[in-house]
Amino acid sequence: MHKILLILVQTMSRLIFLFLLQTTLSFAQIPPYPPADQVARDFKALLQRPVTNPRPSFTVTYTDSMNIERGTIYTEATEKMPVVIYKPITKGQTRFPTVVFLHGTGGNKEIGEVRAVLLPLVKAGFMAVAIDARYHGERVPGGALGSKEYVEAAYQAFKNNNAQQHQYPFLYDTAYDLTRLVDYLATRADVDSTRIGMGGISMGGIETYMAAAIEPRIKVVVVGIAAQSFKWILDNNQWQGRTGTIADAHKKASVDIGDKDINTKNVKAVWEKIIPGVTDEFDCPSLLRLIAPRPLLILSKDKDPNNPYGGAQIAFASATNAYKTQKALNNLSILVQPNLGHVFNATDTWLSVEWFRRWLFK
Repeated sequence: MHKILLILVQTMSRLIFLFLLQTTLSFAQIPPYPPADQVARDFKALLQRPVTNPRPSFTVTYTDSMNIERGTIYTEATEKMPVVIYKPITKGQTRFPTVVFLHGTGGNKEIGEVRAVLLPLVKAGFMAVAIDARYHGERVPGGALGSKEYVEAAYQAFKNNNAQQHQYPFLYDTAYDLTRLVDYLATRADVDSTRIGMGGISMGGIETYMAAAIEPRIKVVVVGIAAQSFKWILDNNQWQGRTGTIADAHKKASVDIGDKDINTKNVKAVWEKIIPGVTDEFDCPSLLRLIAPRPLLILSKDKDPNNPYGGAQIAFASATNAYKTQKALNNLSILVQPNLGHVFNATDTWLSVEWFRRWLFK
């Protein structure tokens, strides 16, 4: 019987002990999701939209240690996505393993915790890439004001009843953007398209597993402080942390529905409109199955209010079952740091870099 146990991570003289609560994974009750291939088809269909020419436009800054490309690609006909690419300077090497790493709510592609992962990746020989998610960073004229525009976009998506012009700014649209980013990267002569990895923090971690679930060219995955179950937190009245990421959108929607306060019923109504299917076949435990048997690292905390541990255990169990079925348990690591909340710390940064190094340099 597979268990989460005490794990020792060792590299040269550095030792990190991560206490993983000794909980039998099979104890977590996994909902009866549809078959994985059906989930993949349905999620692709939900995200599908007309394919457009990426029309890449970049400028390059040359430094002693790397070349920095800043620019944009189009993911939809009128949707221009800002991208930054850090490219190592090496003699003779023309094609690089490449890692995309994503920011959380209110962040952007230049934020410190993202750069803290990207820069050591470049030093290790990777091409490192980051984007601005929808309604973040440069995707807002004049620069985003934290998550203000993102939250307002989520509320407008809730109000919109035009199915032909419906946006999914909360998670789904950026997940689609990431599939188009992989399309673009695969066209570059300096990218080894057989060695593309992706990871992210919080919102970026959710967008990562969503994109990786339907994009097999993402070969190695890191899900940072994002593994949980949307259904579980509704069923167990622990949605407060998750809804807090777009609190004003939920507050406005609850008033529109006729409630005085945010409650389980109106939270469910908002999610069904702006992230349809997320409490069923597109919930995290269901989508994680689609990543197997590719290498997957899940980084969690046992006191994370955004990803309550009861729901996280369902995600852990679902992933473990999928990897066990495909005889690929060695490709899965689930690391939970104890007595911590919703933080991505130096240990997570180091583990992420080492995970990509381990699997993309094989």
